[in-house]
Amino acid sequence: MAQVQDKLSEKTQSQGSGQSEVGQMTQLKAKLSEKIQAHRPRTAKLTKEYADVVIDKVDIGQCLGGARDIKCLVTDISYLDPQEGIRFRGKTIPETFAALPKAPGSVYPTVESFWYFLLTGDVPTQAQVDEIVAQWKTRQEVPRYVFDVIRALPRDSHPMVMLSTGILALQKDSKFAAHYNSGKFNKMNAWESVYEDASDLVARIPVIAAFIYNLKYRGDKQSAIDPKLDMGANFAHMIGQSEEYRDVARMYFILHSDHESGNVSAHTTHLVHSALSDPYYAYSAGLNGLAGPLHGLANQEVLSWTMKFQEKYCKGVEPTKELITKALWDTLNSGQVIPGYGHAVLRKTDPRYMSQREFCLRTPGLKDDPLFKLVSMIFEVAPGVLGEHGHTKNPWPNVDAQSGVIQWYYGLKNWDFYTVLFGVGRALGCMANITWDRALGYALERPKSVTTDMLEKWAAEGGRK
Repeated sequence: MAQVQDKLSEKTQSQGSGQSEVGQMTQLKAKLSEKIQAHRPRTAKLTKEYADVVIDKVDIGQCLGGARDIKCLVTDISYLDPQEGIRFRGKTIPETFAALPKAPGSVYPTVESFWYFLLTGDVPTQAQVDEIVAQWKTRQEVPRYVFDVIRALPRDSHPMVMLSTGILALQKDSKFAAHYNSGKFNKMNAWESVYEDASDLVARIPVIAAFIYNLKYRGDKQSAIDPKLDMGANFAHMIGQSEEYRDVARMYFILHSDHESGNVSAHTTHLVHSALSDPYYAYSAGLNGLAGPLHGLANQEVLSWTMKFQEKYCKGVEPTKELITKALWDTLNSGQVIPGYGHAVLRKTDPRYMSQREFCLRTPGLKDDPLFKLVSMIFEVAPGVLGEHGHTKNPWPNVDAQSGVIQWYYGLKNWDFYTVLFGVGRALGCMANITWDRALGYALERPKSVTTDMLEKWAAEGGRK
């Protein structure tokens, strides 16, 4: 592991006046400040002049069904369209990949360029990307005590426990917490210290994740940070992966970065931060939500199912449409589901799945891998089978149907680490969102609860009177 230090040398900017010395800022922070100042009048006007405008209704089914589809959260970072899939700052995934500056020798952008884009909505210049890459080098040194805390956990602890604990351990140096505790808290510039914490967190989380991977699965063989590499490439280097895996990391972290605000990890992070808990408290909580089997854990469950499916139906034989069709019907008729298919919002194939599929198809070796060929054949057959079965609104694959296969091919065969990879990527969206939460002064989130008696009364009356 690279030399660690007890504390970053970078100090938090003075937070007392409500004014920032833009000249001392990086290009990203200066651009973000400009965007925030331009955006604030929009939310202020909506609050002042249109607060009573009704934009949605709530029925009993939504009340009991996890608040599904209730329009009550705001984010400009990403939007999930049922037909188009995720849009980052208004751009589809293909548009995003096409627009952003590419990593050297790669068709994929750096994670650093994507971070600029998420925060500002602007496509950065190469010079602006280079500045962020350099900035993250100054931020990515993880204090030694964080590694000590992780080492103190039982070695067989789940890697998500280690990651959440490591992020929480970073809280000691929170600039936002220091700003709040200084007695000079000013809501107009509170976003600046959130931005500093968020930038530190997204720069450090791949280092912590790599440390956990090496500790658990490589006999504690740690690799030093390479100062010449961007974040995705460095992660590949730190876990002992090939250069080919650099693009896997870049792609994976970007694809898993954000998916609107209503998913568990994003919403939890926003909810906790709405109490003015600092980004470390907030994202540690978000990671704990991500660890659930209905959220980030799904990718490893899909891979497990696919490999069992391969062993049962395709051992020693080339999968055919006829074989896979019969096998899928056998699966459904036995009362099981097809993992990796269906989505709460999407009504078409998840563009994140397609992006990974395209990567596989243009990668020699991977495109001919038996496991990928099986997944590809299931993709050709499953939507028709599920549509005929008629028990799902969306018979198309989601991101989890593909992601584990890629990791397995490149030798990451410890399934319980896959959610950690998800967590590294999801930090980008969560941190961008809470930076903007503070910039726009979003309130403490506090929905109102009702009782079952009240629901039954309103049901009998045909609605709330």
